[in-house]
Amino acid sequence: MSEVFEGYERQYCELSANLSKKCTAAGALAGEQKKQKLSDVRAGVEDAEALIRKMDLEARSLQPNVKAVLLAKLREYKSDLNNLKSEVKRIASGNLNAAARDELLESGMADTLTASADQRSRLMMATERLNQSGDRIKDSRRTMLETEELGVSILQDLHSQRQALLHANNTLHGVDDNIGKSKKILTAISRRMSRNKWIIGTIIAVLIIAIALVLYFKLAK
Repeated sequence: MSEVFEGYERQYCELSANLSKKCTAAGALAGEQKKQKLSDVRAGVEDAEALIRKMDLEARSLQPNVKAVLLAKLREYKSDLNNLKSEVKRIASGNLNAAARDELLESGMADTLTASADQRSRLMMATERLNQSGDRIKDSRRTMLETEELGVSILQDLHSQRQALLHANNTLHGVDDNIGKSKKILTAISRRMSRNKWIIGTIIAVLIIAIALVLYFKLAK
């Protein structure tokens, strides 16, 4: 709901109620007093038309869903203003005699003012419903922002966990490489030990054979 539109709307409702009272008062006057009162009413009608134009421009600049509701209210306001214009024309015609004017004040004007009051009442109810819709939209927007903040927080946590998993994965790769190197070293050591065993065994066998030959030759002499 536009605060600017609401400001124009309050001004219009106050002005419309004031013009209705002036119309009622002008119908009971005569002569210069009547002309002066009608002049005031016409000036007020021009001000009301200016307010309606401002409300129309403001409503058309808003979002489509809000604009549709406000334009519907404007149609009610324009109808209310047209009723006031018609009433001013009837009062200013001067062709009705006192009896006809009294009858008009008692019947036609009363019906017009009653209709205007009913229209204003409906407009106020529509305004109240629009305000409630605006409050619900604000609550929904606030909930959406809170949900968005929660989603951003969750994404940040997931990113941190992903970084931690990547670091752990890199560490595991490093450990795996170290294990592979250690396995190669141990294999080389094992092969070297086996080769050393064969060398020692060969040396021992040569020594035994040499000792046996020495003993043989000594015994042979």
